[in-house]
Amino acid sequence: MTDVTGAPADVLHTLFHSEQGGHEQVVLCQDRASGLKAVIALHSTALGPALGGTRFYPYATEAEAVADALNLARGMSYKNAMAGLDHGGGKAVIIGDPERDKTEELLLAYGRMVASLGGRYVTACDVGTYVADMDVVARECRWTTGRSPENGGAGDSSVLTSFGVYQSMRACAQHLWGDPSLRDRTVGVAGVGKVGHHLVRHLLDEGAKVVITDVRPDAVQRILDEHEGVTAVADTDALIRLEGLDIYAPCALGGALNDETVPVLTAKVVCGAANNQLAHPGVEKDLADRGILYAPDYVVNAGGVIQVADELHGFDFERCRAKATRIFDTTLAIFARAKEDGIPPAAAADRIAEQRMAEARAGRTGH
Repeated sequence: MTDVTGAPADVLHTLFHSEQGGHEQVVLCQDRASGLKAVIALHSTALGPALGGTRFYPYATEAEAVADALNLARGMSYKNAMAGLDHGGGKAVIIGDPERDKTEELLLAYGRMVASLGGRYVTACDVGTYVADMDVVARECRWTTGRSPENGGAGDSSVLTSFGVYQSMRACAQHLWGDPSLRDRTVGVAGVGKVGHHLVRHLLDEGAKVVITDVRPDAVQRILDEHEGVTAVADTDALIRLEGLDIYAPCALGGALNDETVPVLTAKVVCGAANNQLAHPGVEKDLADRGILYAPDYVVNAGGVIQVADELHGFDFERCRAKATRIFDTTLAIFARAKEDGIPPAAAADRIAEQRMAEARAGRTGH
């Protein structure tokens, strides 16, 4: 079924009628000359201009791309609020295979689309886009972060993303075992790309035992070549069932925690970099019922957005690292709120973020 515009009605229902909607603005972008097809979703600008990355991905349908943009933008509102940033949440997705469809002309066209929003949306890297791509986008759009240091940017945001994951993991250990040390803890990392390979190094430096998996054999081999003592398993299914696993770190695409994986998960803690790890509402309760401590993904992986937001003010790595270190305290505060309210940590984080956004809206309107 479609609506009057021919768009799938379920997408518009999500936008206007569901609790998952409530977005301020969704822009469909097209540039036929370059082949650009993109969706820019702004969930909230209550705290400031919407900030979020650009995902370049070969979606099966346009409706799937819109749905992903809506979900990711909403997640960015919560992430930026919990990171203490003066930014709302937004996200863009470019439809296509980045290996085949990404061209300079397409990225420049995309930059013009972002620029047309006049600063309501600030973009950065995400899955399928890199620092070099943001340098191109920035030629048409000054509201671009995640650029190279040569072009006044902060460079690869995965460096501080992984550091934030590590800090949140230490907070999980403190909460569950009374000691933040990860020494001799067995940590399973699913996805050792941009963020995962940095995370592995942090874990090894502290003396953790690391087990990895990735859909790309070359990514696994890179880690095995770089680090002695790391072991690999065939796939995520094998990783989550591994006996003796203390912490599971999903660091690939979303939906890792679902009705199939949660019942067989052996780890006592889930703390990873992937966005939207909970496949659907209710999974957070399933984790709690099994006694598994879940650190909300958008809190855990906020190091990257802290880094790209800082770039707008003249990037200072040590200032960013200090902010990312506070993810440890934020994670502990969420667990404390969850215990106090008798709710799962994911719900506690949502409440804290929603409170900050509501206070900002009230301050703006004088109510």
